[in-house]
Amino acid sequence: MVCDRGSTHIEVQDQILRDEHERHGIRYPGIDGRLIERELKEYEQADAIAVPSTFAYRSFLARGVSASKLHVLPYGVDLSMFRRRPKEDRRFRLIFVGTYSVRKGIGYLFAAARPLVERGLVDVWLVGSRTDETRDLLRRNKNLFVDQGPQNHARLSWYISQADALVLPSVEDGFGLVQAQAMACGVPVIATTNTGAEDLFTDGVEGFIVPIRDVAALRERIEILMDDESRRKAMADAALRRVQALGGWNEYGERALELYGALAMGTRREAQ
Repeated sequence: MVCDRGSTHIEVQDQILRDEHERHGIRYPGIDGRLIERELKEYEQADAIAVPSTFAYRSFLARGVSASKLHVLPYGVDLSMFRRRPKEDRRFRLIFVGTYSVRKGIGYLFAAARPLVERGLVDVWLVGSRTDETRDLLRRNKNLFVDQGPQNHARLSWYISQADALVLPSVEDGFGLVQAQAMACGVPVIATTNTGAEDLFTDGVEGFIVPIRDVAALRERIEILMDDESRRKAMADAALRRVQALGGWNEYGERALELYGALAMGTRREAQ
């Protein structure tokens, strides 16, 4: 049996989210204990656990799961849908794509971008859906961003292409798929260590990887891209080359089939 877990170990996920909600003074409902218990049994009974990132892999190791049971299978991206499109203005722009939530660390983006937005140096676009938990946070920072709302994938490629960098400041994200989507549009990524970024790109080459909750580091990387156009363009080109080399969903499927096949052969040998 293979357990395909798209995020961190469920107990690690629950603890990170609990800590983050406490930091913001927001009530955290928690993950249902029955769900945690059921998933822990699945981990125990599984012959293999597939996770999408090294970050998620380490979370299982931290909870005592054997490395021999763990397999990293990073997700793919639809390279036919996500591609570079012409940028239609010269404004320096950041884009965030995802749920406007505590988990996605959107408050850290606001804190990092605030002085740059207030000086008229940066635009911030949000693409995604709102949550009740961040209603007050969005209200307090409404002067900092343009809310573009949810967009389908066909349109999302255009929105990402209008940005100079995608920022994903998540505190817990098994694999932020939007990172690969941005790279496929030729847009550098600034992401935290807790997004699977290290499985997609090299820090300082196709984007930047920063610690979680580090507003100063986020702002510093934004300013590097803002102040150095030649480096920004080089990183954009590198991001596009990198994601094309990694491949799309077909390559992900081939890796998954290879894993399942190896497990099946191993099971047959043990049965003999």
